[in-house]
Amino acid sequence: MDIRTGRPVTLAPRGMVTSPHALASSAGVDVLRAGGSAVDAAIATSAVLAVVYPHMTGLGGDAFWLIHDGRSGAIRYLNGGGKAAGTASLAAMRDRGVSEIPLRGIIPATLTVPGAVASWTEAHRVHGRLPLTRVLESAIAYARDGFPVTERLAGFIELMRGGLAQQAEAAALFLSGGVVPAPRAKLANPDLAGTLHAIAESGWAGFYRGAVAQELARFARDAGGFFQDADLEKQTASWGSPLVGRYRDVEIYNTPPPTQGFSVIEMLNLLESHELHRKDLLGPDRVHLMVQAKQIAYHDRDRVLADPAFAEVPVERLISRSYAAQRAELIDIRSALRWDQVPSYGSLAGDTVYVATVDSDGNAVSLIQSLYGAFGSCLVAGRTGVVLQNRSAYFSLDPDHPNRLEPGKIPLHTLIASMAKRGGKLWSALGCMGADGQPQIQLQLHSAMIDHGLDIQEAIESPRFLSGRFGLGEARDTLHMEGRFPGETLNALTQRGHIVNRWGAWNEMAGHAHGITIDPRSGILGGGSDPRSDGAAIGY
Repeated sequence: MDIRTGRPVTLAPRGMVTSPHALASSAGVDVLRAGGSAVDAAIATSAVLAVVYPHMTGLGGDAFWLIHDGRSGAIRYLNGGGKAAGTASLAAMRDRGVSEIPLRGIIPATLTVPGAVASWTEAHRVHGRLPLTRVLESAIAYARDGFPVTERLAGFIELMRGGLAQQAEAAALFLSGGVVPAPRAKLANPDLAGTLHAIAESGWAGFYRGAVAQELARFARDAGGFFQDADLEKQTASWGSPLVGRYRDVEIYNTPPPTQGFSVIEMLNLLESHELHRKDLLGPDRVHLMVQAKQIAYHDRDRVLADPAFAEVPVERLISRSYAAQRAELIDIRSALRWDQVPSYGSLAGDTVYVATVDSDGNAVSLIQSLYGAFGSCLVAGRTGVVLQNRSAYFSLDPDHPNRLEPGKIPLHTLIASMAKRGGKLWSALGCMGADGQPQIQLQLHSAMIDHGLDIQEAIESPRFLSGRFGLGEARDTLHMEGRFPGETLNALTQRGHIVNRWGAWNEMAGHAHGITIDPRSGILGGGSDPRSDGAAIGY
């Protein structure tokens, strides 16, 4: 069966950028060619994505980083999660008669402060080579002068037309004259250009203090929201250590709590003894085992994952071999796990961008950034041009849950970024979009490359599955599978008790993934980009 589009892996000797939009990847490579670092390139790429992919990312969202130092080989984690406002509390929700945080509107838009820009400026402070004025040059130009609307962006604007039309600022930006922009039309966001210019000139203070911060706070105040000037002032990004696991001969690095990165390592631990390299890549045995590992790991995640500054998350135990051996007793090679035995909640609906960069000195970035839902809260923050996220909808309002809403707290995050080393050297940086689908997609990519020897482009283009539901009307344990899986595989999984939903050959709901690999012998970079997106892997 032909599982490929025919797009080859991108090869380059010096530097590489991959992302879900070609203009963003091109901007990142432009910064690399100008002498910028991998971090400079990642910021440039992420900033352009904030302009040209506004349905999936923006300055109003959060970001998490893994950064590899080419000289020392060390990998550091940077937490750019937005913190809950000082007035964001369970009592405040009760006073408003809110029993569950809504997905759209002013509540999720302002319960947490946007954290992405703080992570950009902190990463740049430590690892930047070029001034921010140069790094943000392309993003400012696209916001000011306009950029071509892709079919995907036009489709998302149409999809979210109802939500965007409810606010004057959002409607003016995305529905000018009440009309969805046609593909190839030019769309500009001059207010966002001004905000980006303020960051270029003043860094962190350009967003969290001064005119931009005042407008953000004014918007929240006038709309009955939560964050205030003091909350913006407190927003910073923090450094830490990544989680580290081992799968066969590869060290896997992932982002720690409050992200769900530990679930990838737990799944790999659960699966290693089943020797996936001896299973057919598209056969039922491999998929069946992966789905069961996902269900077990997500069940653990749902019970304990929260901001570690507020709750004890036993992550070292969760990624230990001994714990995996204990939990692996649940795996049934003959039948699907019953939902009532090992429930795992969450939604596969979510919109995110992933960026990977590598520079000529071996420095590398694995960066994930998001608004959560399509266009986040569907609100533009006044005259800033910034679309505000709805990530705070992930907070629980159960006072006994570790992920309960509390002032200053970062909500549980589905965002995860990964790196891997082989033989002690950086081997890959990869990630994907897709809310609760992200660990599943990472698992499939790691296994395809490690167990079956696929290159990064082949792994990304392989038929993909996602276990879970996109909406309330679906069974919680639906197994969605792209139609390029063999019919025998789908039939065998159905016979084992899986509720299979067969998609078309390619389905954008399967998420888009991107990544870069480094050949351990030649040092040649290999870039992969997902045809389910508008992306490109570009090197030089």
